[in-house]
Amino acid sequence: MDPFKQKLQEIRALAPFEQAQVMAKYRNMCICPVCPNHNTCAMSKHEWFYCFTGRSFFCIDFERTCICDTCMVAKETGLKHSFFCTRGSETAQRYEHTLWGTKIP
Repeated sequence: MDPFKQKLQEIRALAPFEQAQVMAKYRNMCICPVCPNHNTCAMSKHEWFYCFTGRSFFCIDFERTCICDTCMVAKETGLKHSFFCTRGSETAQRYEHTLWGTKIP
């Protein structure tokens, strides 16, 4: 099974309190605040952890250099996509690739 799908199944099998703890752990590991794409607007609106929560709708409207693949969250959860801040969460990007018939590398 795909590592990301397996991790999601493991998280969903937990009690709600435990799910919140796991997500808080990942959120604390997040490197979005040090990314070249992240800006003061995103910081002031407490936007980060885009790989799970989805893209920035108000603050980030450009793509510079992506550092998502260096993040421990990406490594631990098996993320395959990038630029989550502008393109959406891993789940959203996988869904879009399914709709448009593209394959994940």
